[in-house]
Amino acid sequence: MDRKERYQLLFDKISQYNSGEKGITRVAYTNEEQACTQAFMRMCKAEGLDIRMDQCGNVIARREGRIKGLPPVLMGSHLDTVYQGGKYDGTVGVTAALEVVKRLNEKGIETDHPIEVISFACEESSRFGVSTLGSKAMAGSFDKEKVRYLKDRNGVTLEEALSLCAFEIDSVHQASREDENIKAFFELHIEQGPVLENENKKIGIVTGIAAPVRFSIKIAGTPSHSGTTPMNMRKDALLGASEIALELEKVALSEQSCGTVATVGVLDIQAGAMNVVPGEVEIKVDIRGTSVDSRQRVLDHLKRTIELVERTRNLEIISQEIISEEPVLLSAEIIETMETICKEQDIPYKMMPSGAGHDAMNMVKLCPTGLIFVPSVDGLSHHPEEHTDLDDLLIGIDVLEQIVIHYSKMDSKIKENV
Repeated sequence: MDRKERYQLLFDKISQYNSGEKGITRVAYTNEEQACTQAFMRMCKAEGLDIRMDQCGNVIARREGRIKGLPPVLMGSHLDTVYQGGKYDGTVGVTAALEVVKRLNEKGIETDHPIEVISFACEESSRFGVSTLGSKAMAGSFDKEKVRYLKDRNGVTLEEALSLCAFEIDSVHQASREDENIKAFFELHIEQGPVLENENKKIGIVTGIAAPVRFSIKIAGTPSHSGTTPMNMRKDALLGASEIALELEKVALSEQSCGTVATVGVLDIQAGAMNVVPGEVEIKVDIRGTSVDSRQRVLDHLKRTIELVERTRNLEIISQEIISEEPVLLSAEIIETMETICKEQDIPYKMMPSGAGHDAMNMVKLCPTGLIFVPSVDGLSHHPEEHTDLDDLLIGIDVLEQIVIHYSKMDSKIKENV
């Protein structure tokens, strides 16, 4: 079996863990996601890796280095998905990391530094509205009180979901590796956008990661009969929500040059009916960008809009911040090394920011971090038709392998003192 067939087989094994009929549904801390995680651990064990799971559910599979005491080089991503998502988001990075280990074993390469394959828990925000919980826990930035009572669509809290998987939210802080010396972290991921494909580039070298600010906004008016309530006497919560959404789009468009975006991704009408003026509406807002100043301008406009709509439409509006994260810049040294690898291998590449959040953004707090993109066909992601060509995946794995080997060699200055 050649490498291409081997990787496809590995990838397909992961894809079979799915609770839905359309796309892939493998949501964090569910039976399907936990079964997939256990299967991945068995795959790692088959390659001779030492495996452990931390208190948040992150899998850490370690290949020891030749020299004891050196800090590990980490690589990985996540296995959980959104509802009715695609096969590639996250899964590519985890399976690619294991494929790199398979290649090292195949070649009999013994690295100086230990290497760890990481599968982070709960990267997607689809279940609880907050993302990258596993890497936050590893980076020591898991705020248990802020997330403890967040609920999924079935009313299950994060604390309950963790407990059902035999984790305790009050113990998650023990997953922190803040006091540990880690040499570097690398994540391979699909682009989730159309840029690389449109520009015929095979590798995206990510320079920085945008971070989200997310809000739940509840708009309360008065439910009333649609036929007997005059237009000028209505307190229509849906129209208030719509006005906020349109203003949010307008201000985000004005920040296009900075790359800032804003989305109303959820709109719920409480007790909605065709013949009832909506009395209570909840919307969920996602604002993100790599420019802190630009993102703040959008936030300021949103707050002013809420105040204006509340006053002019005689509504009561409560806005609650779900999460706020800071944009990050990735390691300049790693970016330069990746660029050298691409040039030496004659791989078309592009320097680019990431508009989506990734576990890499939290790992920056622990060590120098690099993020590699491979093309997404038609830019689709979080979608059943999400796809990346196998040949493009293998090019990404080639780059990941080379950068991991480069960083797992002992520095010459250290070697002289050993």
